[in-house]
Amino acid sequence: MRQPITIVGAGRTDTGVHAKQMMAHFDAKLTQDEAQNVVYLLNRYLGEDIVIFSMQKVIPTAHARFDAIARTYEYHLGFQKNPFKQQLQYSFHQEVSLERMNAAAKLLVGYQDFEAFAKTHSGVKTFLCDITHAHWESTPDGAIFTITANRFLRNMVRAIVGTLLEVGTGKIEVEMLHEIIQSKNRGQAGYSVPAAGLYLTEINYPSNIFL
Repeated sequence: MRQPITIVGAGRTDTGVHAKQMMAHFDAKLTQDEAQNVVYLLNRYLGEDIVIFSMQKVIPTAHARFDAIARTYEYHLGFQKNPFKQQLQYSFHQEVSLERMNAAAKLLVGYQDFEAFAKTHSGVKTFLCDITHAHWESTPDGAIFTITANRFLRNMVRAIVGTLLEVGTGKIEVEMLHEIIQSKNRGQAGYSVPAAGLYLTEINYPSNIFL
C-alpha cells in the first residue's frame, strides 16, 4: 500500500480560520478496504485539531479546488464574553440591528464584482463572484452570518462582515453598500473582522465526478 502521493486541497484559509468541512484529492491505487484503513490510520497519526471523515472514489480528472461549484462560510458573532468560545467567535459588544444588516446583505446577491472587499495586491485575475445566499441569524448569545458563493476572494468574507457590522451600528447606511461595491475600492468598505469567528462549513461538487 505504500506509494508516493501529492495532496491537493480545495483551497486555503487565513491563519485562525476554522473549517467544519474541507476536501482534498490525491491519486493512488487503493482497494475499498485499503481506503477505509487509510482513514483509520490518518486519524491515529494526525493532531487533535483535525479529523478525516471519509474517502470516496472520483473520476480521474476530478479536482478538489477547480471542480467545486459552491462554498459556504459562517461567521460567528458573540455579544457577550464567553471564555469557552475564545478563538471561536468574535466578541462584539456594540448594539447592532440585524434587520439593517440583513437588508444590506441582501444587496450583495445582485452584484458580481467584489473588488471592494478583496485583499489588495492579491494578484487575482478576476474579482467576479456569484453570491447566492447571504443572511444573518440570531443565536441565544450572538449571531451567525452565512454566505454561499461559487468562489471567494482573499479576505472577502471578513471584509463583508466588517462592513455589515458598520451598517448594523449605524456608521454606514444600508443603501451606501451600492456605492461601496461600485467603487471597487477596498478603502471604501469596512474593516476586516478577526479570523477566529470564520468557518468554512461546506464545499459542493457536481454529482458526476463521484464514482
